[in-house]
Amino acid sequence: MSTPNLTLQSYLTGSAKIPSSKSQSKFPSEEVAAIIAELDRAVIEKERKQPERKYLGASSLGDPCARKLQYRYMGQAKDSDKGFPAKVLRTFALGHTIEDLMIMYFRDAGFDLRTEKYGEQFGFDTAEGEVRGHIDGVICGGPLHLSYPMLWECKSASDKKFNEFVRKGVAEANPVYAAQVALYQAYMNLSENPCVFTVLNKNTSEIYIEMVPFDAELAQKTSDKAVQIIEATRGNDILPRIAQNDDFHICKWCEFRNTCWEKEGAA
Repeated sequence: MSTPNLTLQSYLTGSAKIPSSKSQSKFPSEEVAAIIAELDRAVIEKERKQPERKYLGASSLGDPCARKLQYRYMGQAKDSDKGFPAKVLRTFALGHTIEDLMIMYFRDAGFDLRTEKYGEQFGFDTAEGEVRGHIDGVICGGPLHLSYPMLWECKSASDKKFNEFVRKGVAEANPVYAAQVALYQAYMNLSENPCVFTVLNKNTSEIYIEMVPFDAELAQKTSDKAVQIIEATRGNDILPRIAQNDDFHICKWCEFRNTCWEKEGAA
């Protein structure tokens, strides 16, 4: 007769009390808080050490504020109070993990999903390297009679945002993603077939897939914005603000809000 069985029997018969969750805690709240603070510090420090982009990222060119994109392109320092908190950085990292899972799911289903070329992520650059993009992958074949190859883009979303994608589609639910897809299709020569736009629900693990046809007008508009930003920067011109005051909803959370509204005079 083993001790574990005796211990379990004593719990079942009520001869011994199961410790409360409070008494089971080995660490006082101050120590738990200290551990979490160290984890937060580490992820923020790692992000801080990441090199700044020296180019316009194609994934962000759908942002409605060209001035914000210009600040990023110029290497303007973010406002001191506008860095991403640790939990947001962990959310970004989780998105990469979900992408790896989706790659596995597609490949397990028999799709020829390619994410690298010569050991590096698929991508492109244009305008003498001033605009660059890195795609999630290309589906080159599979078990279904579809038109290949197709651009593959993968996102993850909370339940609320996921349902918005389902109801409205990517063009309305997230115009930045729509512009990203159009630009990638254009510059990767994948415009003949639709993009397989995939979203995984982080709450329920449901999958939403939308076959997004190439939008030539959107791709041209987005490309023109990149040219506008580059030319303005080379001419030492700052593009106009997107709004008349900093209470505008886009401005409230911008990493350059103070730079844009407080350090400069009216544009």
